[in-house]
Amino acid sequence: MIPFMALVRKDLKLFFNDRRAVVVGLIAPILLASFFGYLFGGQGNAETSKVKVLVIDQDGSDISRGLIAQLASDKSLDVKPSALEAAREAVRKGKATAAIVIPKDFGRDAGHALFTGESKPSLGVLYDPSHSVELGMVKGILSGAVMQSVSKEMFTGRSGRETVNESLAQVENNPQIPAGDRKALSDMLSGVREWNERQNERDNAAGQTALSGGLTMPYATREEAITSGHDVQYNGYAHSFGGMAVQFILFMGLDVGIALLMLRQSGLWQRLRAAPLSRTMLLGSRTVSASVIAGFILLVLFSFARVVFGVRILGSFAGFIGVCAAFSLMTASFGLMVAALGETVEATRGYSIVATLIMVMLGGAWVPTFVFPQWLQKLAVIVPTRWAMDGLDGMTWRGLGFSSAVVPIGVLSLFTLLFGAVAVMRFRWGTD
Repeated sequence: MIPFMALVRKDLKLFFNDRRAVVVGLIAPILLASFFGYLFGGQGNAETSKVKVLVIDQDGSDISRGLIAQLASDKSLDVKPSALEAAREAVRKGKATAAIVIPKDFGRDAGHALFTGESKPSLGVLYDPSHSVELGMVKGILSGAVMQSVSKEMFTGRSGRETVNESLAQVENNPQIPAGDRKALSDMLSGVREWNERQNERDNAAGQTALSGGLTMPYATREEAITSGHDVQYNGYAHSFGGMAVQFILFMGLDVGIALLMLRQSGLWQRLRAAPLSRTMLLGSRTVSASVIAGFILLVLFSFARVVFGVRILGSFAGFIGVCAAFSLMTASFGLMVAALGETVEATRGYSIVATLIMVMLGGAWVPTFVFPQWLQKLAVIVPTRWAMDGLDGMTWRGLGFSSAVVPIGVLSLFTLLFGAVAVMRFRWGTD
């Protein structure tokens, strides 16, 4: 046991003696995690950026002006007027998310369509295809704004009174409409005309508009974010620090494997082979030292996140420790497998970096896996980093119990055994 501990102390001493590398290895994930955490909503109170929308008004009617005012009043949109070609160019260059084109005679046609359902005018929407999520939000806001601005003008505006009179004449003179339906439509439009006349009389008497709004959405939403407890806000820094920890610890494990490969190719392993040390002891000491370093990185990153950004372990502390330990061991065995399978240092560094980046990406370390397509979410379950992220998220901001950490710990342990078995079987002691 004494030689084993001596080998572990040697690896740790070499790691901590390079202070510049240690500092860089800690500062880089802290900076990146802080940045991604801010983008993902920070501590739950970050102000979201507005979606930039350009509006081209080719109609110039009261309805189109009311529509633009409704859109501009929404706190999620940054609405600016524009010309058609300028808006098209802005969207193409990514300077605006979408542009809404209000065509000529939109107000008149929309007013007629409100009562008759015929000849519905079309609003043009130019959009950046890389912002499909924002497009859905813009279209939803646009639907409510059109309904409110059109109904407001139809029931209280000057052009509304004209439109109602025109629609009433068309209904009364349209033989294609059944007699019963024609009478019902005529009665409805006559009622709207009478309402408009009364509103006009009140406006003239009061000197202001008696009814300021049109038809609005007949409901409101009550939003509740479900987290680990009452008054506990989602902390985006928890996921980002977990993701950056996973990424940089994997790169640390990769460095361990590359260093081991260099030692093997330099002939040092031939001298160690002559010493009374077994293959299991040599590889095991590397595994333990790499795991200790990985645990140290996790400790520093989450301690920083706790002090600076208020990231807390809201779930099982034992589960959190278990996930960290299992991932640290998996990383160490991954590094050993890299050394065992590598031929040359240069080639091994290239393909192992690619493999590491793929594991980081598919594991949800950069962005949560729920934004992936369904087929990619199913594929990601074969990636160990996916289970590490699920475990860290569950034990931090989700506030889950130890039972939710059992599966991630088990899967990471299986990957540890798999990578370790490959490393032991394929490891070559010579200089070949």
